[in-house]
Amino acid sequence: MNAHSEERFTAEVYGKRLERAAELTRAAKLDALLITPGPDLRYLIGSGAQSFERLTCLVIPASGETASVVIPKLELASLSGSAAGELGLQVLDWTDGVNPYRVVKSALNAGARVAVDDAMPALHLLPIADTLNALPVSATPVLRQLRMIKDASEIEALRRAGAAIDRVHARVGEWLRPGRTEADVAADIEAAIVEEGHTDAAFVIVGSGPNGASPHHEKSERRLETGDVVVVDIGGPVEPGYYSDSTRTYVLGEPDPEIASRYAELERAQAAAVAAVRPGATAESVDAAAREPLSRAGFGDNFIHRTGHGIGLSVHEEPYIMTGSDLVLEPGMAFSIEPGLYFGGEWGARIEDIVVVTEDGCESMNHRPHGLAVV
Repeated sequence: MNAHSEERFTAEVYGKRLERAAELTRAAKLDALLITPGPDLRYLIGSGAQSFERLTCLVIPASGETASVVIPKLELASLSGSAAGELGLQVLDWTDGVNPYRVVKSALNAGARVAVDDAMPALHLLPIADTLNALPVSATPVLRQLRMIKDASEIEALRRAGAAIDRVHARVGEWLRPGRTEADVAADIEAAIVEEGHTDAAFVIVGSGPNGASPHHEKSERRLETGDVVVVDIGGPVEPGYYSDSTRTYVLGEPDPEIASRYAELERAQAAAVAAVRPGATAESVDAAAREPLSRAGFGDNFIHRTGHGIGLSVHEEPYIMTGSDLVLEPGMAFSIEPGLYFGGEWGARIEDIVVVTEDGCESMNHRPHGLAVV
């Protein structure tokens, strides 16, 4: 598939999502959902419309009646790649000089209790609240239930994304050479991410030597040196918008025995966490499975972040795999497993795969070797 080709799910898939959204809205004792451009709108109707000062808003009645799209007439073309037409959505277009918030109100019953997505800008939220004479509530409790459990079509999209980023990691060794800067390597990786099927490179972390001890270091003009441990954390969206995210750790030349020994503990921790993923387990128990081997080896204080985050149409979304989360895992949940070790001023390492919960365990979306890759 061409890296920039458009792909979306069938109208039947989007229709079922809208039906489910209405059901959950009723269950939450709300009358409607108001969804502005962002991952939620893309999830519900396949629209990649952008948010501007002019309001675009999907109105989903809890009653199950036909949803409406309030949209500026000059942005109508943004619906052409969505399922709006096939779904028979009511399109309420408006022109400059018309109050779009009153158009939204016209699509609602009087006194309607509405919820809005978290991506709605204040420049739209406040006028909507004023027009409805009521402050909307957050739609997160409804949308979380919708997006956290991936259906078969979404899981297949995540497989494609995982395979695409695996192909990039297979090439990273070509670019890691003493004397090159992290920025040099990052530029090559960014190009490869697109070449291997992503729409764009959403993020590229190349953390060499002491920079690898900072989990969210991006890139710098530091030049790679023989013996450096290099953390490479990369990802991007693959049509229809589902993200890859995978981290592997490389070393320039044979690693110091102590580094190799510590990295082996990280491998054991990542494998233990993956083995702990199954329906009925809690997010916290998976996080604990990653921490226990590292704590036993004396490196508990060197693992300084959560074990994982959900992924889909957003790079980071629910569920979050961390201490204190009693969320019970269910088939279809997709998230990263990414324990790391960080030694300030020296080096760092991380291993990250995306997994999807299955009926009896989990399926990994990534299949590159986990070992410290010598280049």
